[in-house]
Amino acid sequence: MKLILLAAALSLVSCATIAPPAPQGSVDHVVLIWLKRPGNPADRQALRAASDDLRIIPGLKTLNSGTALASERPIVDDSFDIGLTMRFDSVKSLRAYEADPRHVEKVTEVLKPLSRKILVYDITR
Repeated sequence: MKLILLAAALSLVSCATIAPPAPQGSVDHVVLIWLKRPGNPADRQALRAASDDLRIIPGLKTLNSGTALASERPIVDDSFDIGLTMRFDSVKSLRAYEADPRHVEKVTEVLKPLSRKILVYDITR
């Protein structure tokens, strides 16, 4: 009996660690940024701070920022300075975010002046 209870408890623990899928209709917005001054800490911080200011825009569910993880794997591109990942609840929310004056301002005043290259990937479920 103890063995059955242990097996049941272990199966419940493993279920709790399974990441849920993104909700149907959601959009992941991935932005990779190469700085004009690669590796510059002040420029990195300015971009991260600007992105944090955008968290208040409706429809944006999550926003994370970070730097490239160094890799020796040939398939991995670790040449960018800053990566942003965002999740929106819908394509409509992404489009509204793109047009939102607060987003347009940060892109115009912070992102474009500091960046030499920007790549964006949008993935929908």
